[in-house]
Amino acid sequence: MEEKKTESTNKNVKKANLLDHHSIKHILDESVSDIVTSRGYKEDVRLSNLKLILGTIIIVVALVAQFYNKKFPENRDFLIGCIALYVVLNAVLQLILYTKEKNAILFTYPPEGSFTSTGLVVSSKLPRFSDQYTLTIDSADPKSISAGKSVQLTKSVTQWFTKDGVLVEGLFWKDVEALIKNYAEEEPKKKK
Repeated sequence: MEEKKTESTNKNVKKANLLDHHSIKHILDESVSDIVTSRGYKEDVRLSNLKLILGTIIIVVALVAQFYNKKFPENRDFLIGCIALYVVLNAVLQLILYTKEKNAILFTYPPEGSFTSTGLVVSSKLPRFSDQYTLTIDSADPKSISAGKSVQLTKSVTQWFTKDGVLVEGLFWKDVEALIKNYAEEEPKKKK
């Protein structure tokens, strides 16, 4: 009986390679998403869907250009148009990534029953060769009257991982939930 319990707890253990900062950041980001969504915030996937649709259109343009019926000298103008469209659509996709997404790992809708009309943008940073993980919670619409002030948490990842690379979820959950609570308690910005 105890063996089954040990096996089930081992399946839920999140383990990272401590020498790979991408692995560490991925596990922390995944846990942050779980924590925020467990607090009643539903994930807003509209931006992800837009990026997927745009990426699909880009691929279709490339495939049409590649497999167009006519041979090269005859389809020169068509190919130039496809290449131009490909470049423009990729530029739009990069612009969306640069201006909207930035370091965001999660966009949310406001929680149900909440008086705020804006969701959250949760972003994180873990610079290369650094152990300082920075988690930021912003309003999804910073110009809204109900937008709260941005809150930030910066801590060493060594406080959340054991020497074997296992995430101590209790400590991490406590820190992230305190940050969410801190964001909820902040007064909304005054409109100028």
